[in-house]
Amino acid sequence: MKAVHLNQELVLEARQSVSDGAGGMQSGWVRLGTLWAEVRGGSGRIAGGAAQVVSETAYRIVVRAAPAGSPARPVAGQRLRSDVRVWQIEAVREYDHAARFLICFAKEEVAA
Repeated sequence: MKAVHLNQELVLEARQSVSDGAGGMQSGWVRLGTLWAEVRGGSGRIAGGAAQVVSETAYRIVVRAAPAGSPARPVAGQRLRSDVRVWQIEAVREYDHAARFLICFAKEEVAA
């Protein structure tokens, strides 16, 4: 197993519905905390239809482990952010046998 280098600071965010002040709900992202990570790029592809085309790249993002149920533990449906870059988390599992790290399977979409 390759050594892990947590050299990039990322913000963990979760989707939350909040009142829009007019009787409805509006969806937004709430900051849960900061995680140090190693970001590893993977394969990419062009996705979308005639109206909108995006470049979609798969990433494996390794972070320090946190116990199940902890707000510091990423879960599918959340996202990681670094300035303008955003990675949507699709799945999370333990990276190593000692469960010291987690690997987040994520994708980044950029308008083409």
